[in-house]
Order: sequence, then C-alpha cells, then structure tokens
Amino acid sequence: MSFLCRRLFSPISRLTTTTPTSLSRIHAPRLTSFYSTNDVVDPPTSEGEQKLVDMLKAKLTPTRVRVQDVSGGCGTFYAIEIESEAFKGLSMVKQHKLVSEALKQEIEGMHGLQIKTLIPS
Repeated sequence: MSFLCRRLFSPISRLTTTTPTSLSRIHAPRLTSFYSTNDVVDPPTSEGEQKLVDMLKAKLTPTRVRVQDVSGGCGTFYAIEIESEAFKGLSMVKQHKLVSEALKQEIEGMHGLQIKTLIPS
C-alpha cells in the first residue's frame, strides 16, 4: 500500500478490517428506490438535489433518476442513480462520463459524486 493510500485509509482501517476497495460498499448509502421523471414518488429534498435532477433531465432525458445529498445537507457529496436510453451500447465508464459531463459545472464545487447508471429494460 502506498504512503498516500495508507494516510487516506489509516483512520478507517483502524476501525474495520476491510480492504480499501470494499470501503465504498460499507460507507456509501444504498439507494433502493427511484422516482420516475413522470411520476415523482420520492422528490428531491433540497435545492441542490433539484438542480442536479433538472440538469440530468435536460441533458440525458432519463426514464428514472434519483439524486440524494449524502453529505449531511451541505451539498458537497451526492449519490445519483439514473436510468436512460442514452446509455444503451455504452460501457459503464462512458455512461458515467455522460453523467459527469452533464453535471460538469456543478461537479467543480463538489467533494464527491457516486454514480449508478442503468439501462431501461
């Protein structure tokens, strides 16, 4: 493990015995429900969430999207789940790049972004 990696994960590794690659599975929130862009079941709760939803709707025309501020309300870390026809035939890396490009201006002020992309069945 490199020096930088040890510094980044040392506080966490003292608490758990997991490897750094599995830490995201432990600490990242699990989003289980979507809201459809046509039928809002679980609407965004903050202005930041709503802004990201609007930007994603405009650029990727998703069938379903969910944005959640997981930074405790300060708007620096978001978890996004998005389902769109635009992802058909693309690798996961390219799908995530489309989402990142759609949110390029907003990402500059963020600490982190968790993206999960899906293709409609």
